[in-house]
Amino acid sequence: MDIALTPFRSGDALILQEEVWQGPVDGLKVTGCFTLRPAGTGLGGEWRRAATGPALPVRLTALNVAAQPLRHPASPGLLKLRAEDPLTFLKLNRPWVTAADGRSVREPLSGLNYPQVPGAGAGLRAALQDRLLENAANALDCRARLGEAPEGDGYELNAQVTLSARRLLSLREDVWYYCSGAHPDNFTLGLIFDRATGQAVAPGAIWKGLTPARQKALYLAAVTPDPESECREVLRGMEPDFTANLSTRGLELTPTSLPHVVAACGDTATVPYSRLRDDADPASPYFGEFYPR
Repeated sequence: MDIALTPFRSGDALILQEEVWQGPVDGLKVTGCFTLRPAGTGLGGEWRRAATGPALPVRLTALNVAAQPLRHPASPGLLKLRAEDPLTFLKLNRPWVTAADGRSVREPLSGLNYPQVPGAGAGLRAALQDRLLENAANALDCRARLGEAPEGDGYELNAQVTLSARRLLSLREDVWYYCSGAHPDNFTLGLIFDRATGQAVAPGAIWKGLTPARQKALYLAAVTPDPESECREVLRGMEPDFTANLSTRGLELTPTSLPHVVAACGDTATVPYSRLRDDADPASPYFGEFYPR
């Protein structure tokens, strides 16, 4: 639960009104007030649940978040989170639970799981760590905006390794969420990483001819909507925006620009690697993963 503090001034006292978000229906609820004054290097005073309730003495001191020990390797995402969102950093900067086979970890506060690769180098471990951090931060933000919402609402993640090759690792993230608003929503994200460095690899680094227009043409040729379905025209008229991941069967393309009302039309299509041979870049370091030289 996140507790917001709204500041006021009363003479030389700082008043912090404690507020808890109850959800989109009930809104904010005032749960107490701090009355604080300077006390040495911090603030001292009292907290009351209500104006006439008993007072509890309090003393607040500043926390140097940058001095807190890191519970995970110093990946770019973890350091960015500490600098830009210290509260979420403090929530997530705790040990994660590793599965017995070492192939996944669970972030305990959000409850999200993410794949791991036993024996991976530092760069790839950092990349996977940052993906779980980003999703866990999103899940906590979603939970805070829901307040005391009905059970089942929130943020769900299904992340799977779709291809583990000699030089490349590819994953697919499917997220379903409802964080208040008109309706639940979902999205898919394809990821391709260099196994040695952990750097993201764009499909164009493998297939230089894979322009957005080419992706759309390949997608429309590979997807098979019901001839009687309205999806056929929806897909023909959509923007050429896709997320991509690798699989053993081929390159998987999923549309990302469809409006919510027709999002169900955006099935994933698989383009066989043989179909992409003419688009491939022979100079790419990843060419040999898919085609014999």
